[in-house]
Amino acid sequence: MKSRSLAVAFALPLLLLSGLAQALDIQPYTPERLTQAQAGGKPVALHFHADWCPTCRAQEKSFESLKTDPQLQTSTLLVVNYDKERELKKSLGVRSQSVVVVYKGSKETARLGGETDPAKLKAAVASAL
Repeated sequence: MKSRSLAVAFALPLLLLSGLAQALDIQPYTPERLTQAQAGGKPVALHFHADWCPTCRAQEKSFESLKTDPQLQTSTLLVVNYDKERELKKSLGVRSQSVVVVYKGSKETARLGGETDPAKLKAAVASAL
C-alpha cells in the first residue's frame, strides 16, 4: 500500500508536467521552424518582437500566460527579432514591431498589431486551429 501511494505521489507531478509540455510552444524564429510548421499544416504564429519595445514586452507576458492553455496545445509561437529579420518583414508587409501574424499551414488566418490583451492574442492564435 505504501509503495502504491509513493508511486502515485511521483506520477502525478509528472503527469501534470507532461500536460504543460503539450501547451503553446514558444521558440525563437528560424526559417526552418516556420517551414516545418507550415509544411505540417500546424498553427504557427510569428511575433515580431523588439527588446526595446514596451508593447512587445507586454505581449511576451501575455503569451507566457497562454503557455499552459490546453486549447493552444498544438500551436507554435515563433518570436521574430524585429530589428534583424528585415527580409521577412518586407516579404510579409510588417512595418512595425509588436505585430503578430498567424498561419494555419501557409494560409494567414489573423494579423494583429500592438495588441496586448491575452484573450485577443489567444483568439488570434486559435483562428488557426
